[in-house]
Parts: sequence; C-alpha cells; structure tokens
Amino acid sequence: MGAHILVVEDETDLAELVAFNLREQGHDVTVTHTGANALAEVSRQRPDLVLLDVMLPDISGFEVCRRLRRSGDTTRLPVIMLTAKAEEIDRIVGFEVGADDYVVKPFSPRELTLRVDAILRRVGPQAHTEGPQVLSVGALRIDVPAHRVEVDGEEIALTALEFRLLLDLASRAGRVQPRDALLERVWGYAPGVETRTVDTHIKRLREKLGPGARYLETVRGVGYRIQKPS
Repeated sequence: MGAHILVVEDETDLAELVAFNLREQGHDVTVTHTGANALAEVSRQRPDLVLLDVMLPDISGFEVCRRLRRSGDTTRLPVIMLTAKAEEIDRIVGFEVGADDYVVKPFSPRELTLRVDAILRRVGPQAHTEGPQVLSVGALRIDVPAHRVEVDGEEIALTALEFRLLLDLASRAGRVQPRDALLERVWGYAPGVETRTVDTHIKRLREKLGPGARYLETVRGVGYRIQKPS
C-alpha cells in the first residue's frame, strides 16, 4: 500500500516530475508550492512524509521543518529536504532543524524514490527497537523508552535521527560500524547509496555531546564506533 506524500516545491515542472515518479510507485501525492500552504496541508491531511524544498517564495523550508518539529502532532513526521544548495553548512542546518535526509538538486528521480521508500520502511508499523532499554558508556547514558540522552547527568537535546544513530553505535560499543551498515540500519538505505548524511550527523553528535564526544571515534577509512572507557 502506498503512502500519502506531500511535495513542497515552487518549481512547477520539478514538482510534477517528482509527483509523477512517486505515483508510479503507488504513492498518493499532494503538491503545493509555498511554505504556508505546506503547513496548512500537513495540518489538514497529515501526510506520511514530506518532500520539502528549501528555497520557497514565502517561508523557507528550514523554517517549515522547524515548525513541524515544534508541534507534538508532527514532531516525528519524516521530512526530506530538496535543495540546490550543496554547501555543508546548509546540510547541517537542514539536519539540525530535524530533516531526515537532504537531497541536492539535480537528483535522480529513482534515487529519490528509493530514499523515500527506505524512510517509510523505517518509520512503518513494523519498525521497533530491540535490546536493552538503558545503555551506559562511561558518562554517556541513553534511556531508550524516554528517548533521553545524558552526559555527566546533563540532558542532551538530539533530533530523532541523531538519537537513532547514537543508539545504534552504543548498542555495538567497541565494534567499528562502516558507513554503509549505519545507512542500512539507521536510515534503511540499500548499500551503495551515495550520501554524506552519516558524516554530517556524526559531526553534529560530537558537537552536542560535549565531553561525551570522547567516546565517539572515527576509524579512518572504515567508519565509526563508540569506544568503551578503559
């Protein structure tokens, strides 16, 4: 069964191209061209996922995403940002306001539909978390049911994706996790998908964890791991 997807893109031709490809995959698609209309459509229809352009004529996509994350009804609504901006700072801003992924134009419609399907699988009713409910690595404590992370007793505010990434690494503490494996487990992507999202999220995690960042190690040429204190 297809999902209901809201496409927010002010370039009409591109919006229709994206919508066409998603409909070909069996999804129900609504298209709108402004940030204000996007917020209204989300409130009215409650889509399963939003494809959100950054450069909109009224409200920026970053601000739209920020407002969605502030609302209890849409805080976990999957959002993929679509943008012509390829600079790292733009990706960081997108992830910081809570985007699930960041796709730079021009992009392959096939790649976009694969990313959409991966995220929908990840947040679907079959998705669940197994394993310990509380994980501790040194001064780092992860309370899974409460979706809470603490370092030295101080709570750290993480986005949903940052939390999932940290939990995945902590649940395999001491073992190196390749980027492809993280993309497959945390994002649901098939091996070989080209994206810098892991590196960007790791950078943000280090900044947010403060002293807890000492447990998060880069293994050059391989991936990342949470290293237990000796």
